Amino acid sequence: MDPEAKIAELGLELPAAPAAGGNYLPYVRTGNLVYCSGTISVSNGAMTHVGQVGAAQTIESGYESARVCALNTLATLKAALGSLSKVKRLIYVGGYVNAVSGFDSSPLVINGASDLFIAVLGEAGRHSRAAVAVAGLPKDSTVEIQVVAEAAD
Repeated sequence: MDPEAKIAELGLELPAAPAAGGNYLPYVRTGNLVYCSGTISVSNGAMTHVGQVGAAQTIESGYESARVCALNTLATLKAALGSLSKVKRLIYVGGYVNAVSGFDSSPLVINGASDLFIAVLGEAGRHSRAAVAVAGLPKDSTVEIQVVAEAAD
């Protein structure tokens, strides 16, 4: 199934690709690789999840935050490639969880992004990954996701 049709089937809507929040590019393509800059929990210009998991946020709300980040990353990939059907595969997902000191369940939070990527892209969405707890993220976002993808053309 076409990835964009799959997004609609899941009851989601692909947002506009997020603009850079500073002096950097939202993505860089070199050869058949697309490096996506970090995306945070923003929807329609507003933060959806702020604060640390283990304080203001739970593992479950962190999971939802990671899904928002993944959807924003898919929008960036569409902007880079013109269509999500041109994503040959995701190679790497770097997941960062804004969490309290000692938080050891980052993989459970970042599964929100991984699960969405696989639901939308199928086998092409399977990837290597890091899931890291950090003391803070831009705009106090609960999660930030970075992706490296391979283009089909």
